[in-house]
Amino acid sequence: MTTAADLCAEVGLVIFPDCQLSAVYGLTDVFRIAGEMSASRAEGGKAHAIRVSHWQLSADGGEVVCSYDSHPGQPHRLTYLITPPSLIVPSRMQPMGNLTDWLASRHAAGTTLVSVCAGAFLVAETGLLDGRPATTHWAFAAELARRYPSIRVDSSRMVIDDGDIVTAGGILAWTDLGLTLVARHLGPTIMLDTARFLLIDPPGRMQQPYGGFVDRRDHGDAAILKAQLWMHGNGARDHAIPELAEIAGLGERTFQRRFQKATGMKATEYAQQIRIERAREALELTRKPVEQVAWDVGYGDPSAFRRIFQRITGLAPADYRRRFGLMQREAAGPAGGATP
Repeated sequence: MTTAADLCAEVGLVIFPDCQLSAVYGLTDVFRIAGEMSASRAEGGKAHAIRVSHWQLSADGGEVVCSYDSHPGQPHRLTYLITPPSLIVPSRMQPMGNLTDWLASRHAAGTTLVSVCAGAFLVAETGLLDGRPATTHWAFAAELARRYPSIRVDSSRMVIDDGDIVTAGGILAWTDLGLTLVARHLGPTIMLDTARFLLIDPPGRMQQPYGGFVDRRDHGDAAILKAQLWMHGNGARDHAIPELAEIAGLGERTFQRRFQKATGMKATEYAQQIRIERAREALELTRKPVEQVAWDVGYGDPSAFRRIFQRITGLAPADYRRRFGLMQREAAGPAGGATP
C-alpha cells in the first residue's frame, strides 16, 4: 500500500459544468501510468507516485467536495489544482463563484493553480492572473485579453510556468502539462517512458503553428463588415486604405479607427492574415513550390512572404509543410519512405 511518504505530489482536477472529461480522466491515467513506471524502475529502491483527486461543487453548489481519490484515507495536501478545458466557448461558461473562491483560498494555502485551454478563465476570475503572463487556446486568446486586460496573454506558447500559476494552451495541451508535472516530480526518465508508452510527444512544443485566423464578423459594424467581405472575396490582394474606405462608405481615418475596433487589428494586418491563411491551405494540400504559393496569395517577393509567414505561424513555409502537409504524407510509404 502506498503511504504518505511515497507520494511526491497531489494533483487535484477540477470538474465543472461542460468541462472536458477526457482531459480529467486522461490526466488521471497519465499520472497513474507514470507511477507504475516509477515502481517498475525502483529495483528495490524507493518508488514514488503522484496522488490524483477530483473536486467539484456539491449538488447544492454550496461547497467543493472530493469525488475521487487515487490514494484515499490520507489527509489532502494539494500540490496542484488543474482547471481543465471547456467543451463550450468561454462566453457560454456558467458563473462558478464558489468554485473560483475555493481556488483562490487553496492558492493562498500554497497550492499551485494550473489551467488548460478555457480553464484559464476560471483562474482569471480569481484575479490571480492580473499582471502575469498566461496562455490559453489560440481561439480564445482575444476574449481572455478583452475580458481581463491586465493579463499578458501569449497564445503562441503551449505552457507558461509562472511559478505558483501555470497555464497551458489548446484543448490537448493537457498532455504537455501532464508530462511536465511528471518530469518535475518523477524525473525525466519516467516522463519519457510515460510519453513513449502513451505515444505522445514530450513537452516543449509551441502552440503558434496550430493557430488559425480568428475572423471577427459579429461586431455589428455593417460598413466594416462590407469591407471585410470584399477583402475575403479577392483574397486581400487589393487592400489599399483609400479603396477600402470607399467600399465602406467612410473617411479614411474613420475607417481605420472603426476597422481596428471591430476586428481587433489594422486593415493591413487583417489582409496579411487572409493571405497567410490561404498560404497555409496551399502548403497543406498541394505540392506547389513555396515561391508559387507566395505569388498565388499576393506576394511578389518570396523573401517577404517567408518573413511574414514565419512571424504569423512561428514556422518557415517549408517547415510548416513538413509538419502539416497532407500531400507530403501521402507521398510517404508505410515505413515513412518515398513511394516508387
